Amino acid sequence: MARIDALLRAARARLPPGEAEILLAHALGRPPAWLFAHGDEEAAPAHAAAFERLLARRVDGEPVAYLVGRRGFWRFDLDVTPATLIPRPDTERLVELALERLPDDRALRIVDLGTGSGAIALALALERPRARVIATDASAEALVVARHNAQRLGAANVEFRAGDWWSPLAGERFDAVVSNPPYIAADDAHLTQGDLRFEPPSALASGADGLDALRTIAGGACAHLVEGGWLMVEHGHDQGAAVRALFAQAGLREVRTAQDLEARDRVTIGRAPG
Repeated sequence: MARIDALLRAARARLPPGEAEILLAHALGRPPAWLFAHGDEEAAPAHAAAFERLLARRVDGEPVAYLVGRRGFWRFDLDVTPATLIPRPDTERLVELALERLPDDRALRIVDLGTGSGAIALALALERPRARVIATDASAEALVVARHNAQRLGAANVEFRAGDWWSPLAGERFDAVVSNPPYIAADDAHLTQGDLRFEPPSALASGADGLDALRTIAGGACAHLVEGGWLMVEHGHDQGAAVRALFAQAGLREVRTAQDLEARDRVTIGRAPG
């Protein structure tokens, strides 16, 4: 049998910092902090073998989030599968900007287009418990994951609907529309590299310039927003100007782009007339 600290030392030489601890803790069924107090203990052969399988898959490029089935986002952990995009810290910027514009002292109607694992919808629902949040996705498999996350987190004010972009929302208007849609160009070489190789292509790529989904969202926004309602979308770091132009063309006002923690264009917001 191998000691826990020996397993970690060997794995750290093969993985980015912090990943060995996550994978070994998962194989052992323990929290990562447990490892540091029990490094001199020996792992059972079955646990060591499970860890080695996880390690081999990670070395081959499979994302840690898919290997352990969970990723932290906002103030909670989300279950994730290869049917969902892996939530990333950049998307928390979208949540922050939405909360700045959504008061907590009254009922609101919010829609999250293309919810995936439910990350944005659940963050807003938990922070604004008086709001009714509708989360849509074209992927039935993604909606299964999102519903499970909502149940586990106790977010009873979220409703999930199947459908592509505006199709499940005919005739409805909202105080805010939020979305992290696919925004990578279909021929972008990054789609064949790193974690992106394992994530659902439909959640990543959107047409020749990456803007097809954003065109659809911006184009339908005013028909689905109350007067003065907000549209807020995440996009690529080099797409700020293009998305602002789409918002202006759609008739939105007060259009601006906010940056992420690395000072890159990340979220564009605009307001319906009224």
